[in-house]
Amino acid sequence: MATLRQLFLNHNAQTTRFPLLLEFEKAKGCYLYTSEGKASLDLISGIGVSNIGHSHPKVIEAIKQQAEKYMHLMVYGEYVQAPQVLFAEKLASLLPPSLQSTYFVNSGAEAVEGALKLAKRYTGRSEIIAFKNSYHGSTHGALSVMGNEEYKQAFRPLLPGIQFIRFNEPADLENITTQTACLLIEPIQGEAGIRVPDIAYMQALRQRCTATGTLLIFDEIQAAFGRTGKLFGFQHFDIVPDILLLAKALGGGMPVGAFISSNDIMASLTENPILGHITTFGGHPVSCAAGMAALNVLLDENLVDAVTEKELLFRKLLVHPAIREVRGKGLLLAVELKDFDTNKKVIDRCIENGIITDWFLHCSNSMRIAPPLIISTDEIVTACNVILEAINHFEGK
Repeated sequence: MATLRQLFLNHNAQTTRFPLLLEFEKAKGCYLYTSEGKASLDLISGIGVSNIGHSHPKVIEAIKQQAEKYMHLMVYGEYVQAPQVLFAEKLASLLPPSLQSTYFVNSGAEAVEGALKLAKRYTGRSEIIAFKNSYHGSTHGALSVMGNEEYKQAFRPLLPGIQFIRFNEPADLENITTQTACLLIEPIQGEAGIRVPDIAYMQALRQRCTATGTLLIFDEIQAAFGRTGKLFGFQHFDIVPDILLLAKALGGGMPVGAFISSNDIMASLTENPILGHITTFGGHPVSCAAGMAALNVLLDENLVDAVTEKELLFRKLLVHPAIREVRGKGLLLAVELKDFDTNKKVIDRCIENGIITDWFLHCSNSMRIAPPLIISTDEIVTACNVILEAINHFEGK
């Protein structure tokens, strides 16, 4: 009889020739467990999803309660469904007055797609500006604004009218003109290896967009919900985007994404044509119930308050001649080594020794550190010891 691993290889579409092939039976808190009971500390939160940890009991209870009431009823936006309405209201209460209207979708890439359409529809313009080394997803529109040609060339032609500028380079802001519909930016670049821009640059970016009538879109799909030490990434820069993109941790482990803007901007999707954006499962009631529960846990347990202190502990412990730099903000960090080969060996040894981490798409010589925000001091110490042991094993002291 075929094993589960063999069935996976035979019947699940593969994205690489060398999948990790790790097989877990359950997950709880910061840990993933095999059927034999071996625990692995999840140092990447399922790539930024499990901010409050895996299988939080309040999220599970919210899922159960909503599933017993109803699941899918109708395409998004037609029925008044309490989980969607209350979740949107909660998000609005935490955001500035210009970010009050939420369109729920299924994923981060779909949030990007919706935001690009919204910007073009509202401004009547077609030019889009994105950033070199950016990452926004793998659908055609999202791929079009990815700033890495290696992942795009096989799928061209993509969307026209897109230009790329350098991240954190003030001179390039002159490329934003009255022909630009929107500028799409990660306030902290993720797959580029966690790059944090200067405050002055971000404020100049906001001013340039305002002066040219260009909508500023913040992709906070990785950065939001406390990961950087503030509830939202834009709060580090004392500016507000015109459109905010959320996903990953938004659903507490369930699939949901969102693009959020003002009521005025969002209203442009309601006419000429009507139904300017449609999704069947976007804002699924079970996902919204889970997201609301996760957000309440994040706030009620003050998980964001301890993020900066935990970042400092990682920085204090991760010191080694082979570590070239530790970059990032909060619990969104990159540990840079000399090359991909070294990084991959270190990552593989960490996984063997019970620490799950990985590398970045556009920065393969750097290791990702983005654990659940609930990670304890002792768990940070353990994780860092395993990382340092792995580096010593291959690089020596």
